Amino acid sequence: MATDYGPETRRHILPPALRAPLEARTWREFGYLMLSLPISIMLFTLAVTMTSLGAGLCVTFLGVPVLAAGLAACRGFGSLERIRARTLLDLDVADPEPVRTKKSGLMAWTGGILKSGVSWRHLLYALLHFPWAVFAFCVALTFWLYGWTMLLYPLWQWIFPVYAGVDGIQLYGDGTHNFYLDSPFEIAMTSVIGLLLTLATPWILRALTTVDRLMVLGLLGPSRLATRVTELESDRGVVVDTAAADLRRIERDLHDGAQARLVALAMDLGLAKEKLTEDPQAAARMVDEAHGEVKIALQELRDLARGIHPAVLTDRGLDAALSAVASRCTVPVRVDVDLPARPAAAIEGIAYFTVSELLQNVSKHARARSASVDVWRTQDRLLLQVTDDGQGGATAPDSVSGAGTTVGGLAGLAERLDAVDGILVVDSPPGGPTTVTAELPWRA
Repeated sequence: MATDYGPETRRHILPPALRAPLEARTWREFGYLMLSLPISIMLFTLAVTMTSLGAGLCVTFLGVPVLAAGLAACRGFGSLERIRARTLLDLDVADPEPVRTKKSGLMAWTGGILKSGVSWRHLLYALLHFPWAVFAFCVALTFWLYGWTMLLYPLWQWIFPVYAGVDGIQLYGDGTHNFYLDSPFEIAMTSVIGLLLTLATPWILRALTTVDRLMVLGLLGPSRLATRVTELESDRGVVVDTAAADLRRIERDLHDGAQARLVALAMDLGLAKEKLTEDPQAAARMVDEAHGEVKIALQELRDLARGIHPAVLTDRGLDAALSAVASRCTVPVRVDVDLPARPAAAIEGIAYFTVSELLQNVSKHARARSASVDVWRTQDRLLLQVTDDGQGGATAPDSVSGAGTTVGGLAGLAERLDAVDGILVVDSPPGGPTTVTAELPWRA
């Protein structure tokens, strides 16, 4: 895939293990764990109070709206938690699906909240996150304070004899025999132990925040089913738009091509019929011209039918169909199809039109001398690869938005492949060669 390279990454003198305590990521993760405890206390208190109150009042009419209000408050805290994770943990969590109601009003909203699985997952997060936040807070704060305190002990050890009347930190003592960390060796060893704790703290923080990441993703983000439904809805829109565009293209080709030619043919035959008795030779010439127009109209109809779905693809499969497409390319094309069986008809058609459009790009834009088409199967995926030795410079469309500079309709092609869970990868450095790889599911 074509990649835009940014400025060269600055090389650090210190290895990652030594610079980790000073990195912004470590401080953000520590701040996240420190904030988790007060937030989780408020969220846990709210969740337990509202849930208990709502469950207790369920014998009356008031219990249901109270319970719904508690779930709504948990969803509000969930929004705060997603913002906090996005800011401090660099965790991009999409908002879950909103509450959907068929009607408006308090009762409809209450029913939507109670029937929403997202609401109950937020409540589960409130209950589970509190004990974990207490544990993570204690572990993170202990390692952080002990590490930095012992590491910097040589800088503040003088406070003990000046203000406390002792020689240093008391390691143990019974009133008669006391042991203080006051000799140069003891102070140095204390600093070394603090250094080890300080170096270990970032990795402990990352392990703790990994659990938080999993909880936020699993309980506060959209469910896999909802995400898949959204993807399918988007793909359905792409398929519908593509089908509508194809129908408009067919209608335009028929109206501007074969239909217009047949109308002119009918008019010519009408004039020939009128001249048949008056000027048979002129009528014969007009009939001969009409015969030529019929041949051209038939060829246009064949081309149009081939563009809809070629008969050779249905009868003989991808090998013969792609060979026919390659024969019409303006440069020599080598075709190698290695398939143990035929894929699903819909996938076979998409593969055919993908290669056809890519070869059209080679003819129009690549300025190539030769090209190749390779088709093979890997497990349950069908892979297509079109390579040419042209000028290069094609850019892969953005996988989400389809943005970017593209050549020859690669953005539309990527959308069509994405509609069937396919992938389009473009490797086209300036100066060439260009390699476009498409991956499709074997079965629709």
